[in-house]
Order: sequence, then C-alpha cells, then structure tokens
Amino acid sequence: MRAINAAIIGCGAIHICHVEALRQTQGAHLRAIVDTDIVKGQALAASYGCHFYHDYREMLQDHAIEVVHICTPHYLHKAMILDALAAGKAVFSEKPVGMNTLEVADIADAASRAPGLLGVCFQNRFNPTSRAIRDVLASKVLGEMRSIKAALTWSRSGDYYTGSPWRGRFATEGGSLLINQAIHTLDLMQWFADGVDSVKGVVDSGPLAETIETEDSAMATFALHNGARGLFWATNNHTVDSPLLLEIHCEKGMLQLRDNTLWQIADGEWFSLTNDNPPTGNGKNYWGIGHQKAIEQFYQAIQHGGDGDYININQAAKSIHIVEAIYRSSQLRQWINITH
Repeated sequence: MRAINAAIIGCGAIHICHVEALRQTQGAHLRAIVDTDIVKGQALAASYGCHFYHDYREMLQDHAIEVVHICTPHYLHKAMILDALAAGKAVFSEKPVGMNTLEVADIADAASRAPGLLGVCFQNRFNPTSRAIRDVLASKVLGEMRSIKAALTWSRSGDYYTGSPWRGRFATEGGSLLINQAIHTLDLMQWFADGVDSVKGVVDSGPLAETIETEDSAMATFALHNGARGLFWATNNHTVDSPLLLEIHCEKGMLQLRDNTLWQIADGEWFSLTNDNPPTGNGKNYWGIGHQKAIEQFYQAIQHGGDGDYININQAAKSIHIVEAIYRSSQLRQWINITH
C-alpha cells in the first residue's frame, strides 16, 4: 500500500493527536507541518522528521501532499479548507468545520465540487462506548428511547482565554463553550437520536464574564427526531475536567456512561458493556480515544474512493445548526426549529 502524504496546519495543543494518529495509520505519512511560529515549527518539524512551512499557501503548492489537516483557530478554518480543496487536496478538519451555518454552507458547496474528500473530526463517535450505545439502540434490546440527558463539566480558566486572544470572541471563535468544548456532546446526542427537530436553550457567563464576550455555561431541552426528549447541561466553570456523564432512558432499561465506562441497566441489574481506555501519549483522557480511529477511517475512505466510515460535511453541519439554534433560542427565549 502506497503512503498518502499529509500536512498539518497549526501546531497548537490538538495537533499532537493528529501526529500520533498519522504515525499509527497504515498508509499515512506526515510530510509537512505549517505554523506561524517559525522557531516552534522548525523545532517540531525536526523532531517529526518532516518539512516545515511558515505559509500554508506555499505548502499547498507541494504536489506530493495529498491530505491537509486543519488544526488552527476556528476563524481560519473556512479559508484554509476552501484553499486546500481548490488545490486538489483532501481535507481533514478539526471541529468546528465552520463558525456558523453560512460558513458551513459555503464549505459544503465547495466540497461538492472538489475532487478531494472533506472529513471533520468528531472523534468521540469512534469511542468504544459511543459505538456500543449505537449498537444497543439499533438492536432495540431495551426498546425505544424515551429520553437522553448529558452533563459536561470542564474547567477553563481566564488564562486559557487571555493566552489565546482568539478564544472567547464571537468573531474569531464563533462562541465558546458550545462551539468549542460541548459540540462533541451535542453531536453524540443528535447522532444517537437521529437528529434534533427543535430546541429551547439558555447560554450565559458566570466567573468568566469579565474575560470573555461569549458563554461559559449552557442548558437546553431538545425535541429529538426519534420522538424522545433531550436534556443538556454544560459548563467550563468546574475545577477539573470531568468525563462526560450521559444517560439514555429506554422502555426496558437504561444506558449510562459514567467515568468513561458504559453500563446497561435492566431489571435492577448493572452490566458493564465497555469502556474508553485513556489514550496514550499526549492526549487527554476526557477527550476520548477516537482520534486514531477517526483519522484511520478517513484515510481508508480516500483509499477506497470515498466509501468509508468518516464524518462528512453534511453530518458535521448538524451540530453547527444545533449550536446556532441554542444561541438564537437564548436570545429570543423561545423554541427554535431545526431544518434537517
């Protein structure tokens, strides 16, 4: 199998997950990294044994590079994705693929006409617990879903935002808690329920109100497409990053994700189905362990002409629609319908 050459744009905290995943993906090879910090970028390139570019446009002229990974701040995603697609590259982007539905629509239009695939990194879909939840729900062993609730309590200090001024601003981050941290949880909820029809939500800022112009906390109620109810609560004001707490109530029992372990509860009996073992290397255990699988599946899709288990732009757009609907609902204090 020939190696597919890849480049990573952006060498912030998340890029190491892509580096390690590429190292472990058969048929993938890291050819280059791109960063605006020349000293940092050259040092990393030397340690990775790859090329370094200061300007991503120069990297796009390297015809040996076939896949571009986008690991930059949110406000840079759209332009970089469009440029990479126009250069004939396949693109694998960190979430959010765009900061709002208008950006996502423009990206989707470009992707529909481009020769290269566009994949989006919703890696939590590939966690063992997420896959097991989908399997249990599809089997109907617990009957139909009645409700799903999720609680995400993470910690982000003021220094997290002041150290990277693009964060905490609508113009450059597109929001904060919802579009950055909680978007993975929203994606899982809608994925488990085959979509969200409408939402009523509230966003606000507490301890971080003097530092950011966006939200540090949110809550929402969903009318899910499968007829069930969704309950969501998230905050960046906890003092630690706790694993996602997720509970799905069905007709004949319950599924509960707690401390990275999935339990099936029926007739008073608790059964441990699977768990998300902490990732190796520099990953964080509350991120889940799906980066490797998500990237591996994307490269398999490239090798098989677009067929594969990866998240495309149409799937990724769903979470952006939900995020935008929660913001709008909070402003208008009413239910917002979501178009599928």
